[in-house]
Amino acid sequence: MHFYIMFFLMLAFVAAVVYFAKVAVLEFEQKADDDVFRVKRSYLGIIHDKDQLAAEKKRLQDEADRIFNLYALTLEITKTFDENGAFQAFRDHLSRQINFTDCRLIERYPDDMNDFSSFKGYKFFPLKTKKMVLGELAYKGISEKDEDSFAVLAHQFALALRRIRLYKDVENMAVTDSLTRLHTRRHMMDRFEEEFSRARSRGMALSVLMMDVDFFKRVNDQYGHLTGDQVLREVARLTTQSTREIDIVARYGGEEFCVILPDTDKPGALVVAERIRTAVNGQKIRVYDTALSVSVSVGVATFSEDAHQMDELVDKADWALFRAKKLGRNRVVGFSVYGEQEA
Repeated sequence: MHFYIMFFLMLAFVAAVVYFAKVAVLEFEQKADDDVFRVKRSYLGIIHDKDQLAAEKKRLQDEADRIFNLYALTLEITKTFDENGAFQAFRDHLSRQINFTDCRLIERYPDDMNDFSSFKGYKFFPLKTKKMVLGELAYKGISEKDEDSFAVLAHQFALALRRIRLYKDVENMAVTDSLTRLHTRRHMMDRFEEEFSRARSRGMALSVLMMDVDFFKRVNDQYGHLTGDQVLREVARLTTQSTREIDIVARYGGEEFCVILPDTDKPGALVVAERIRTAVNGQKIRVYDTALSVSVSVGVATFSEDAHQMDELVDKADWALFRAKKLGRNRVVGFSVYGEQEA
């Protein structure tokens, strides 16, 4: 009996040892699995962080490339103040960044079907600033993935185009009289110096007309300065119409005008002066409910017949103008050493 009891106690002990050993093994395996999962999660986290860092690096690289491209484009298109030159620089830069079939700069979207036929298959990108539409880019052959890049570059070109046009406006203001739209006196003298040097070096004739609106003060006093301004505009228009494109017409000051006639001798200059005088004298000028006529007096001097220096030539044309006024106005007088010859 005692033997059986000992035997069962031994079996119970062995069973207990086996059980606890199995429990210990299971706990060890669970801990090992947990450690594996923890390491795996840590590894996956590292991979995820690496992917994020790679994505951020690519984003920063793309942003750097975009900024560099914009900088390079800005350098290229700011080398010139010519719109065509700036567009060609933009187009060349675009071709190095994006594949496209064609890209054109147009002033406006074509509204006539005949005009539109030449843009079949094109898309249009408006070039504009906050307050102004500068034109449009007509383009085709750009893939959808490149549309955003094209838009960024096109916006940069729009800014450059606006800068060019602002520069032209400022430049135009510097050389153009705001009232008559003729050359200013300063710009005329610069051009006069160029033409005088050319005439002297080539032995060519060059004539100067000094012209004044007769009784202009009377016009201002009787009709007002708005009417006087319109008279000056009309005289400027008629003078421009009566001269060639190569001639230089300027507002010299007040109601006085100056015309430089390259490659024109004294007889030819007298003909031009008389043509201007006749055009002005035969024109009715209307301002609101007022209609009036004015006349001009013109003095003529020619290089090298009358003078050999610029200042001397202007002075002698001015002297001839003075003689025209003394002789009764509304006439043309050419300078002469011994007297005044009239047209």
